[in-house]
Amino acid sequence: MAALLAGPPALAALPAALHPVPAAAQGRRPGDPGTFQPREIIDSGHQFFGSVSRGLALTVQEATRRWGEPNGYILGQEASGAIIGGVRFGEGTLFTRNAGQRKVFWQGPSLGFDVGGDGARSMMLVYNLPRVDALYRRFVGMDGSAYVVGGFGMSAVTSDNIVVVPIRAGVGARFGINVGYLKFTDSPTWNPF
Repeated sequence: MAALLAGPPALAALPAALHPVPAAAQGRRPGDPGTFQPREIIDSGHQFFGSVSRGLALTVQEATRRWGEPNGYILGQEASGAIIGGVRFGEGTLFTRNAGQRKVFWQGPSLGFDVGGDGARSMMLVYNLPRVDALYRRFVGMDGSAYVVGGFGMSAVTSDNIVVVPIRAGVGARFGINVGYLKFTDSPTWNPF
């Protein structure tokens, strides 16, 4: 999602948005054969992200602390831009233990005090996914960005009991905070709604 030009009070609300459903999302026990352990995700991320892998390891550890072990993850790339209102488009591969790999696409609008544009490699940790087609819906959340040239960050979006935690390593310039949603589909579309 895009970001907005907001002062410290708006940015102070960001930690609450990153912790939307802690009790419900921690339904998976560590070591559950249907989940991915942090080490597996970090190893996969090292190959995918390359030089930002230290930041990835810290971010994955924080996500695991908050939401437990995911039962799926997505590796892909995306592009976004915003001037107050924004859009994001991406594509990648969903990895699960029981359904293998699937190509997925995401898009979505955002609204807030946000300006800039970026391109990013994304890893999205997926929690409480009962089946692959349950991902094809809208996930609402809040996002904040503050970087010039590049940056690395984590946010969270939710729908029902499913939590998706996007971890992005981006290039561009972005500053702000916004509210929006990501809509996942099994085929590409230019309609962000």
